[in-house]
Amino acid sequence: MNAPDPSPASAWPVWPDYALVEDLLPSLRQFAHDGRVALATLVATEGPSPRPLGSEMVIAADGRVAGYVSGGCVEAAVASEAAMVLAEGRPRLLDYGVGSDVVDIQLSCGGRIGIFVRELVDPSAYVAALLLARRERRTVTVLAGAASGAWQIRDGACEGDADTYAIVQRPPLRIVAVGGDPVTLAVARLAPFLGMEVMLLRPHGPQTPPPGLDLVSYDARSLPVALAELVLDDRTAVYSLSHDAEVDHAVAARALRSPAFAVGVLGSRNKIDTRVQRLREGGIGDDELARLHLPAGLPIGAQTPHGIAVSILAQVSQRDRARMP
Repeated sequence: MNAPDPSPASAWPVWPDYALVEDLLPSLRQFAHDGRVALATLVATEGPSPRPLGSEMVIAADGRVAGYVSGGCVEAAVASEAAMVLAEGRPRLLDYGVGSDVVDIQLSCGGRIGIFVRELVDPSAYVAALLLARRERRTVTVLAGAASGAWQIRDGACEGDADTYAIVQRPPLRIVAVGGDPVTLAVARLAPFLGMEVMLLRPHGPQTPPPGLDLVSYDARSLPVALAELVLDDRTAVYSLSHDAEVDHAVAARALRSPAFAVGVLGSRNKIDTRVQRLREGGIGDDELARLHLPAGLPIGAQTPHGIAVSILAQVSQRDRARMP
C-alpha cells in the first residue's frame, strides 16, 4: 500500500512553519470560518515517537495546516488523507511506521504511530467549549467516536474504550514572574513561544505593563495585596526575580503553600541555606521545599537576560515533563 500524494489544493510548505503553531484553537476557528475542517490526532504509539500522545494537526479544506503529529515524516500524507476524509465524510485511522502497510513512509525514530483523522462537526461549539475550559483552568477530555468522529467533552481526565478515543486537554502552563528587571522581561517575552501564559507582578511598579508583551495579567499593587488575591494551580510555576530578599521570601512562601508545581528564586548560591532555613522556620516542610529551585534556572552558565530566561523556562518545562506518566 502506498501513501497518497499530498493534496493538490495547496502546495506543501517548503518550511514547516505549521509545526511552530502551539495553540491550534485560533487556526481551527479561522479554518472553520473559511470552510470545512479536519482534525488529526496522534492516538497510538509503539516504540519511540517524536510527539506525545494527543498531539494534533488541523487541516483546512483548502489544504492549509497547523500543528503536527510526527517529526515531519507523515504530515503531508496526513493532510492528503484529511482531504479524502472531508470528501468521503468518514473518519480514518492511519497507521505509519514499522509494520505498517504504508511501505513508502518510514519514521526516522523507528517507531509506529496511529493517527485518527475526522471531520470536526460543529467546530465553533468545539472551540468555544475548549476556550471556556481554558479560561476556567479546567482539565477536560475530548471523546471522539472511532466510527463517526462525533465528539463530546467531559470534565477531568477520562479514558476512552474500544469505540472511543480520549484526548485530554489541560490548561496551558502558566508562569508567574515577579520583578521588573531585564530577566523578568526576557522571561515574559519568551514564555509564550513555549505555549506558556505569563502573569507579571511588579510591586509598586508602573501602572501600565511593558509594551509588546502578551500577558494574562499585570499587577502593580503592593505585594501583600497581590499575593493574597493570586490564584495558583498545579499547572502554574512561580518565579521571584526581584533581587529583594523580603519579596523573594514572601513569594516563595506563598507559592510553596499552594499547588504550584515549580517555584524559583533568582540569586546567589551563597544565600541558599539562609533562604531555606527561613522558609523552614515559617513552617515549610520537605515536601514543599522539593518544588523549590535555588537559584532559579538550569545550570547552563547563562549570563545574559535572555540566556537566564531560557534556563528558567527550560527548568519549568523539565519539571512539568518529569511529573508526566
